[in-house]
Amino acid sequence: MKNTETSPTALNLPVVDPLPEDTQKYFDLCAEKLGLIPNVLRAHAFDIAKLDAFAGLYNELMLAPSGLSKLEREMIAVVVSAENRCFYCLVAHGQAVRALSGDPILGEMLVMNYRMAQLAPNQRAMLDFSLKMTKSSATIEEADRQTLRDVGYVDRDIWDIANVAAFFNMTNRVASATQMQPNSEYHGQNR
Repeated sequence: MKNTETSPTALNLPVVDPLPEDTQKYFDLCAEKLGLIPNVLRAHAFDIAKLDAFAGLYNELMLAPSGLSKLEREMIAVVVSAENRCFYCLVAHGQAVRALSGDPILGEMLVMNYRMAQLAPNQRAMLDFSLKMTKSSATIEEADRQTLRDVGYVDRDIWDIANVAAFFNMTNRVASATQMQPNSEYHGQNR
């Protein structure tokens, strides 16, 4: 894969060329299933070990079996990214919420103020916990975990909520620090 497209970040870190066969297959699969290669993957592709570590953790947190639905994990991504004002993740994961929920208004409400959205009590508690982790993780205590248990989450779910929220806090900071740009396709544009 030639890096003839504009860089997905403000950094001059060209994609490895040629990509290793397994990486090229992964990118081809993304293009087939998503209609694009997410810029976050292209951004990491200057170092295949970093790309593999990122993709492995993302896939484990966002796609592996969990008590949380894929939509709920994307909702966490959007609420964390809204607090952190991460343009890349708000665009990419806001689009995922719209697609998974079939509700374009839900995605926008989560971006602007999730408290205004019509959410199930367990989802609101999940997002409250994720926001508290984002704003002041050191203040989380047993009462916060118990609130999640009280609305039906088991400890494994709490682990997943915490890990998804933490992952997006990390990736938000990397995306913002490198001025990572979302793919134009997320906006319904092909450039």
